[in-house]
Amino acid sequence: MNFNATLFGQTVAFILFVWFCMKFVWPPLMNAIEERQKKIADGLADAGRAAKDLELAQIKATEQLKEAKVTANEIIEQANKRKAQIVDEAKVEAQTERAKIIAQGQAEIENERNRVKDDLRKQVASLAIIGAEKILERTIDPEAHSDIVNKLVAEI
Repeated sequence: MNFNATLFGQTVAFILFVWFCMKFVWPPLMNAIEERQKKIADGLADAGRAAKDLELAQIKATEQLKEAKVTANEIIEQANKRKAQIVDEAKVEAQTERAKIIAQGQAEIENERNRVKDDLRKQVASLAIIGAEKILERTIDPEAHSDIVNKLVAEI
């Protein structure tokens, strides 16, 4: 067996195999590898952007939460001021109403007092007339007069 011819044949076959692989097999493999590398790079870039976007979104959410708390505190403060204003208005209105009711009550008391005075005057006048009639009916006796006067005083 000729070692040179075999070696030469194997070399030629290897060269043809390498050429065939370089011409037909290697480009699709390289394209697939490059596409995969590009996808991985894009994925990493997207992940980096997503991480930055997430960080920005968290910062933005934190800021919005702070703004919402400030706004809520302002609204609560305004509500407390409005509550205090309503309470003060209600106090003033209640005091006005109280004064009006007191004035009405005093007017009613005064009217009732005047009415009672008039009734008492009528009763006193009636009793005086009755007493005078009884005094005139009896004889003029000081003891009798004092008895009638005492009765009148007791009736009043």
